[in-house]
Amino acid sequence: MTPLPKRKVSKGRRDRRRAHDALKTANLTQCGNCGEMRLPHTVCPSCGYYQGREVISVASE
Repeated sequence: MTPLPKRKVSKGRRDRRRAHDALKTANLTQCGNCGEMRLPHTVCPSCGYYQGREVISVASE
Protein backbone atom coordinates (compact mmCIF):
# COMPACT_ATOMS: atom_id res chain seq x y z
CA MET A 1 0.00 0.00 0.00
CA THR A 2 1.33 3.43 -0.91
CA PRO A 3 1.85 6.08 1.75
CA LEU A 4 -0.82 8.74 2.15
CA PRO A 5 -0.65 12.19 3.70
CA LYS A 6 -1.60 12.23 7.36
CA ARG A 7 -3.39 15.59 7.17
CA LYS A 8 -5.02 17.70 4.48
CA VAL A 9 -2.72 20.42 3.15
CA SER A 10 -4.32 23.75 3.94
CA LYS A 11 -5.08 26.30 1.22
CA GLY A 12 -2.55 28.74 2.67
CA ARG A 13 0.29 26.22 2.70
CA ARG A 14 -0.61 25.03 -0.80
CA ASP A 15 -0.73 28.60 -2.14
CA ARG A 16 2.57 29.56 -0.49
CA ARG A 17 4.21 26.57 -2.13
CA ARG A 18 2.84 27.67 -5.51
CA ALA A 19 3.91 31.30 -5.04
CA HIS A 20 6.91 30.86 -7.39
CA ASP A 21 5.01 29.01 -10.14
CA ALA A 22 3.66 32.12 -11.87
CA LEU A 23 4.75 32.79 -15.45
CA LYS A 24 7.06 35.72 -15.97
CA THR A 25 6.73 38.17 -18.86
CA ALA A 26 9.10 37.79 -21.78
CA ASN A 27 12.10 40.12 -21.74
CA LEU A 28 11.86 41.99 -25.04
CA THR A 29 14.40 44.32 -26.65
CA GLN A 30 14.04 46.66 -29.57
CA CYS A 31 15.57 45.65 -32.89
CA GLY A 32 18.33 48.05 -33.92
CA ASN A 33 17.43 47.73 -37.60
CA CYS A 34 13.63 47.92 -37.82
CA GLY A 35 12.59 48.92 -34.29
CA GLU A 36 10.29 45.92 -33.70
CA MET A 37 10.30 44.20 -30.32
CA ARG A 38 12.11 40.85 -30.27
CA LEU A 39 13.65 38.37 -27.83
CA PRO A 40 17.24 39.19 -26.87
CA HIS A 41 20.08 37.26 -28.53
CA THR A 42 17.84 36.07 -31.37
CA VAL A 43 17.38 37.01 -35.00
CA CYS A 44 14.62 39.58 -35.53
CA PRO A 45 11.63 37.72 -37.01
CA SER A 46 10.36 40.78 -38.88
CA CYS A 47 13.53 41.88 -40.70
CA GLY A 48 15.97 38.97 -40.30
CA TYR A 49 18.84 41.04 -38.89
CA TYR A 50 21.07 40.14 -35.94
CA GLN A 51 23.81 42.43 -34.60
CA GLY A 52 23.62 44.76 -37.59
CA ARG A 53 23.86 42.17 -40.37
CA GLU A 54 21.27 40.19 -42.28
CA VAL A 55 21.23 36.57 -41.14
CA ILE A 56 18.06 35.30 -42.81
CA SER A 57 16.16 36.74 -45.73
CA VAL A 58 12.53 37.53 -44.88
CA ALA A 59 10.06 37.57 -47.76
CA SER A 60 8.66 41.09 -48.16
CA GLU A 61 4.95 41.42 -48.78
